[in-house]
Amino acid sequence: MSDLSQIVKAYDVRGIVPDQFNESVARALGTAFVEMLRESGDDADRIVIARDMRESGPGLVAAFAAGANSAGAAVIDIGLGSTDQLYYASGTLGLPGAMFTASHNPAKYNGIKLCRSGARPVGQESGLAVVRQRAQELLADVDAVADGVPQVEHRDLLADYAAHLRGLVDLSGIRPLKVIVDAGNGMGGHTVPAVLGDTVLAALPLEIVPLYFELDGSFPNHEANPLDPANLVDLQNAIREQGADIGLAFDGDADRCFVIDENGDPVSPSAVTALVAARELAKFPGSTVIYNLITSNAVPEIIAEHGGTPVRSRVGHSFIKAEMARTNAVFGGEHSAHYYFRDFWFADTGMLAAMHVLAALGEQDQPLSVFAAEFERYTASGEINSTVGDVPAKVAEVRAAFAGAEFDELDGMTVRLPDGAWFNLRASNTEPLLRLNVEAGKPDRMAALRDEVLAIVRR
Repeated sequence: MSDLSQIVKAYDVRGIVPDQFNESVARALGTAFVEMLRESGDDADRIVIARDMRESGPGLVAAFAAGANSAGAAVIDIGLGSTDQLYYASGTLGLPGAMFTASHNPAKYNGIKLCRSGARPVGQESGLAVVRQRAQELLADVDAVADGVPQVEHRDLLADYAAHLRGLVDLSGIRPLKVIVDAGNGMGGHTVPAVLGDTVLAALPLEIVPLYFELDGSFPNHEANPLDPANLVDLQNAIREQGADIGLAFDGDADRCFVIDENGDPVSPSAVTALVAARELAKFPGSTVIYNLITSNAVPEIIAEHGGTPVRSRVGHSFIKAEMARTNAVFGGEHSAHYYFRDFWFADTGMLAAMHVLAALGEQDQPLSVFAAEFERYTASGEINSTVGDVPAKVAEVRAAFAGAEFDELDGMTVRLPDGAWFNLRASNTEPLLRLNVEAGKPDRMAALRDEVLAIVRR
């Protein structure tokens, strides 16, 4: 019997198919999800489901739907979709949802991202632990799993999703842009043509050059994980060779978008966060904007300069979404290229963030490298992982080495030094890893601080 503690993570379900995650597990999770919703007072008469392009998706979706049916819930299956397309469906239909995806993980994985109606997140503290426990009980007692009346309706919402996004950002009046998009054989190949291509809505002044738009869950060209620089090389080369204005790289379920400038250099997610925040604050003056604690110091500075209220959050979509709902924030951004919007049910959508960047670039004449430099003020290390035997002991050792500095423990340990440099050291939720992020005013200072901390962590 599967041990669900190995695959039910802090924010989602993710495991190797079929060893850890198979149709029996999916069916139990479908039943448990509906029962959890009912027990917490949510309407669970219907749920909506989508899936990415992984080969295991159809079977897992069918099993999950059968489990939901057995608990008395009807299912609306919107078929192939990005994660933000599932959030659109959950928001516009007012239904709980389940997105079958393993995001950027290799082909042998699959998983589920769950949400309540209105795309509200489901994490360990907001129902996922209950789902895991109940599904584990169902797997242990086969007789407790009864067949329900099959109730599955298939519905195509891709055009509606595209129309919604294009109603939020007007791209019709920008200057012509050549845009190379690397979908990594993931769901960006499904959604980008609908949102940014020549559709019945209007022809946009965009020349979209597709890279790896064929949906293929075996990822034959490279993994759909733009966080790994190796997976950006093809896009960077294409930008330079073809003289493109901008490049966009999506992960497997297309909820994250990475931006590359005309020189083939990445634009940091912190700069994108600051750029989009400035645009949203121009529309909604004085609003709150959420940023997580390992984004650049430039982000809260720029939010404040544009009249907004910056609010710092822990890392992770469930924390960002909860903080956005609490503060009615107009926008939120993470270092991992997740971007959250109030006018998208406080959910994350890489596509909408990409549209904001395209609009900002196309509304002025500077190349992206020059324009984006306005939002990049400091030098960052990026996230560096180290395998550590005793995580608490190692954190204590680092803390002792920087005695006298300013500390906070909102998420891991953040250390701020008198010259404005800072670093954050966070433990992984699932592995014996410490994650280090460093930022400083100059490259040499960042490198020196990075190396000083890593020397302690790794010795």
